[in-house]
Amino acid sequence: MPKILVTGGCGYIGSHTVVDLIENGFDVVSIDDNSRSTNYLLDGIDKITGKKLKNYKVDLKNFDETLAVFQENEDIIGVIHFAAYKAVGESVEKPLMYYENNLCSLINLLNCVKEFNIPHFVFSSSCTVYGNPDSIPVTEQTPEKKAESPYGATKQMGEEIIRSFVKVAETNAILLRYFNPVGAHPSNLIGELPLGKPQNLVPAITQTAIGKLPQMQVYGNDYDTRDGSCLRDYIHVSDIASAHTLAMRFLLENKNTGKCEVFNLGSGNGVTVLEAIKAFETVTGQKLNYKIGPRRPGDVVAIYANNNHAVSALNWQIKYDLNEMMRTAWAWELKVKEDEELMKKQNPVLN
Repeated sequence: MPKILVTGGCGYIGSHTVVDLIENGFDVVSIDDNSRSTNYLLDGIDKITGKKLKNYKVDLKNFDETLAVFQENEDIIGVIHFAAYKAVGESVEKPLMYYENNLCSLINLLNCVKEFNIPHFVFSSSCTVYGNPDSIPVTEQTPEKKAESPYGATKQMGEEIIRSFVKVAETNAILLRYFNPVGAHPSNLIGELPLGKPQNLVPAITQTAIGKLPQMQVYGNDYDTRDGSCLRDYIHVSDIASAHTLAMRFLLENKNTGKCEVFNLGSGNGVTVLEAIKAFETVTGQKLNYKIGPRRPGDVVAIYANNNHAVSALNWQIKYDLNEMMRTAWAWELKVKEDEELMKKQNPVLN
């Protein structure tokens, strides 16, 4: 079984990709320092796959510790790199933290890839590299504009670092630019688990609906969109995970025509924030307590994907629609609440 290293394997998209890789015959190890995750999802991975994921609690900014993982796993043939800070708003408030974490960790990882001649590298990029595009949907050839946030800038810089790297290394790379991953695994055993106040729309919706948050805020209703709220391309996390497995197989089977290829991962449909809220209310029957607030610095006005390249080249198939995204996200939120209540009963000191 080919061994793949997944960085950020305890995180939201990373955990779903680990499951998809294992279900498709790969051996997987993970690096995750749990600075933005916990080991909570590891139990779900074990239950879904029947296999215990080996996770190294290592900070990728520490080169020696990162190198030690590669020394212990010399049969790694591919790396999928998720581990990064990802909140647009937080990156505006703490830009240096984002540049240091997202870029230093990538450089250390690529130095290890070079040291061990790892032939295949898949990078978790983002539609934020397009900035505010002149026209939508965006294709992989859409010109990149100035990033609207330090987070987006780290993805632009990360892509450029990888392009430069593969020119002088025995490594081929794929850059996966995904749009807005939402939802949870259909087993209801893993899902999005933000630490602290959620920075993304759907966990803000579900946490408000379940009572963890008293109210959620829609950031602006005066944009040039159908209803004034930002327009995004929401894609189910399991569909995103599947694309990573397909991308790794694409490289393993030498189907790439260049050293570094780019794929958009989106549904191909634009949905506004207010439309997403309405979809959640319709699917779950939960009336959401929200208010309209001011615009949030760093937000792009409107963007959605042309996904034809991924569909044709990777044979990627999208299985989940917006209603399923909202249904699985809500089911996961209910599961988390159930687990939290059980833990409080078993450990009264937590009350």
